[in-house]
Amino acid sequence: MRTEYTVPCLPCRDLDDVLPFYTALGFETTYRQQRPNPYAVVRRGGIELHFFSVPEFDPELSLGNVGVVVPDTGALHTAFAAGLRERYGKVPVSGIPRMTRPRVKQGVPRGFTVVDPGGNWLRITGHDQSEGAAPSEGRLARAVAAAARQADSHGDEAAGIRVLENGLARHADAPAVQRLPALVYLAELHIRTGDREAAAAVLAEVAALDLSPADREAATADLATATELTADLRS
Repeated sequence: MRTEYTVPCLPCRDLDDVLPFYTALGFETTYRQQRPNPYAVVRRGGIELHFFSVPEFDPELSLGNVGVVVPDTGALHTAFAAGLRERYGKVPVSGIPRMTRPRVKQGVPRGFTVVDPGGNWLRITGHDQSEGAAPSEGRLARAVAAAARQADSHGDEAAGIRVLENGLARHADAPAVQRLPALVYLAELHIRTGDREAAAAVLAEVAALDLSPADREAATADLATATELTADLRS
């Protein structure tokens, strides 16, 4: 049993910016005050976050970062995604707020990132540190892991795009089922950077891939993401 723990205190422009977002993620607001200073607490299981508001605060300039270690990153992402779809009609992948998908990142444990309306980064990782090892399956898997480290961990989408484009060019003869995750991730990064035309071109390439029924079954998650990204472009 733990006898000591830390509580991160994060900035936001207004409590009403962040609290509805965390409610959508399944958090409960356990405390809120307006005076003498606006302050609130949210909790979901063992995750507790405190917020204070600064009216002149710019979320784009936020340096707020919190590491959250959980038993199952996939299960938590699924729960978060369901709440975001219910509130926003989709999982936002660009701008503020947004959420990335769980991925293995080069040298980093498997996980995903949530950027809240205050611009604060919640870096969700799993207990199993071995998940950070570079994957060996498929010739493009290492490129996806390297791109995820740049774009998802460091927030450098342009670097992630370069890694993926170079990897796809280098392994142009890779099987379609191996190209699919790299292409879907590339489309997502183009959307994050606002290049909708490039994203649409990549998604058209995804749609044209020659996938067997077995390939489609193995790539269910990536195909579902491609469908969601395509719908996002059309909205």
